[in-house]
Amino acid sequence: MLKSNLRLLVVEDHPFQLLATQCLLNNFGFDQLTLAENAGQAIQLMTQCAAPFDFMLCDQCLPDLPGLELVDIASRQHFITGAILLSGLPATELSNLTLQARRRGLPLLGYLLKPLNKDALTELIAPLLSL
Repeated sequence: MLKSNLRLLVVEDHPFQLLATQCLLNNFGFDQLTLAENAGQAIQLMTQCAAPFDFMLCDQCLPDLPGLELVDIASRQHFITGAILLSGLPATELSNLTLQARRRGLPLLGYLLKPLNKDALTELIAPLLSL
């Protein structure tokens, strides 16, 4: 189990997936979680926080805004330090989104396929764990 003091914002529009992701992250050792069911709610929560989130774990296919666009907004407003897209989209599409994010200078650490995998998550956030 990881033990981390990282503050995470989890944005997922499907209630079951949000609960499952929360449980998995808690089991992985993350206990400072803030949950949002859509981009609008996530933006509202971010504006209410005194400090930026260490990273945002965000579904790409949100009903009100694509996840990558939410990463862009959150990054420009300094609401997050990094982000990870979480999706069931094909890996090639997610790789293309990662390339777009890099071209745009977004702090996207990468993507994870659903369901969440501890080893893949750990690999992406390893630089943050050493801070």
